[in-house]
Amino acid sequence: HRDQTEDQVTYDAAQAILKYNVGIKCATITPDEARVKEFNLKKMWPSPNGTIRNILGGTVFREPIICKSIPRLVPGWTRAIIIGRHAFGDQYRCSDLQINAPGKVELRYTPADGSPPTILE
Repeated sequence: HRDQTEDQVTYDAAQAILKYNVGIKCATITPDEARVKEFNLKKMWPSPNGTIRNILGGTVFREPIICKSIPRLVPGWTRAIIIGRHAFGDQYRCSDLQINAPGKVELRYTPADGSPPTILE
């Protein structure tokens, strides 16, 4: 339905989640060139997960998160609700880095309060 609506359905879904504070998203594809040809799509649509996540200003979970202090059942529902797909900062918002010479790569965290930085090698 994304192709027929120029992806408006994805934006409408995100707006409905904002309005009603609930939403369920089933599995979708992020089409690559092969899928565009295979399904005769108009274009290579962006990730629906990324679109929804950015509109909601949140994350998508990749695996169940179970907390002892939070019941897994919601009153009135007859089946358990499992929260899944934590994917913030994933392939849709990542940065690529190509290293062309020998050396060392480090990840550095510098606290805003001026305390010593943490460096991971």
